[in-house]
Amino acid sequence: MDEQLSILAVHAHPDDEASKGAGTIAKYHARGVHTVLVTCTGGEEGDVLNPAMDLPEVHADIGAVRLRELERAAQIIGYDEVVMLGYRDSGMPGTAANADPRAFAARPLAEAVERLVTEVRRVRPQVLITYGDDHERYPHPDHIRVHEISVAAFEAAGDSEAFPEAGEPYEVSKLYYSVWSRGRMVAAHRKFLELGLESPYEEHSLLASGDEDKITTSISLEGFEDIRGLALLAHETQVDPSSKHWFGLPPEVMRTIYPYDDYILARTLVDTTLPEVDLFAGVAVSTCQ
Repeated sequence: MDEQLSILAVHAHPDDEASKGAGTIAKYHARGVHTVLVTCTGGEEGDVLNPAMDLPEVHADIGAVRLRELERAAQIIGYDEVVMLGYRDSGMPGTAANADPRAFAARPLAEAVERLVTEVRRVRPQVLITYGDDHERYPHPDHIRVHEISVAAFEAAGDSEAFPEAGEPYEVSKLYYSVWSRGRMVAAHRKFLELGLESPYEEHSLLASGDEDKITTSISLEGFEDIRGLALLAHETQVDPSSKHWFGLPPEVMRTIYPYDDYILARTLVDTTLPEVDLFAGVAVSTCQ
C-alpha cells in the first residue's frame, strides 16, 4: 500500500505511555512506522513516588514537571508526535479533583470524542491502541474515559455525518486494547523466587489477574526489551528507581522475562488470522515480526 503506516496510541497521563506498549512503539518506529501519542491529561494529580523528587518546587509546578518528563520518555520510546488533548487530571475516584470542571472525566463525552476524532482524521493511522473495558483492578476515571472516547472515535472517524468540523472522514483499520498479562507477572514472580529474592507479587493476586484468554496479539520485543524501563525512569516523579516491581530484577534478567507486549484486537475492518504477531496483519505486508 502507498499510504504511510501509522500507529496512534491514546493514554490517560504522562507515564502511561512508558508502562504500556513502549517496546512495541519503539520497534515499529525503528521500522519506519509513523508513531503518534495522544495524552489526554497533564497528570496534575499524580503523586510524587520518588523520594528524591519529593521537593516543594516539584509539587508547586507538578504539571510542567510531568510534561517535561513526558517529552523525554517520548523521545526514548520513539514517538514522532506527542499530542496533548488538553484536559486536567481527574484524580482517583472520590477525590476533590473529580469535581474540577476542567477534569477529563467531568467534560462532556462528545467534546473529548471530537478532539480525538480530529487527531485520528489528521494522522490517518491504520492502528489505534487504547485501554480495554475491564477497569476492576484500576478504576481511574481517566482510564475509563480513555477507553470510552477511543472506542467512540474509532466508530465516528469514518462517519461523514459525525463531527463534520473535525476533518475528512477516515476509517481506522484496527483497534487494540493494551494488556498487562498475567503471564508477565507470573514469569517475574518465579524469577524472583528462583534467585532467592523477595517478590513484589502475591500468589493470590496473580491467580486473579490478567486477560490471558482474551489476548489475540503478541509483539516480540527482541532488541527493544530495555525501552520500557528507560522510559519509566524518565518519569522521575512517578517512578521510584528502587521499585521492586519495575527494577527488582537485574537488567540482564529482565530482558529474558516475557519479552512481549500483549494486545486484544477489539475491532477490525480487515481480515486477519488469530493469533497475530503484527499489529498491521491484514493491513499491509510488514517487517515487524
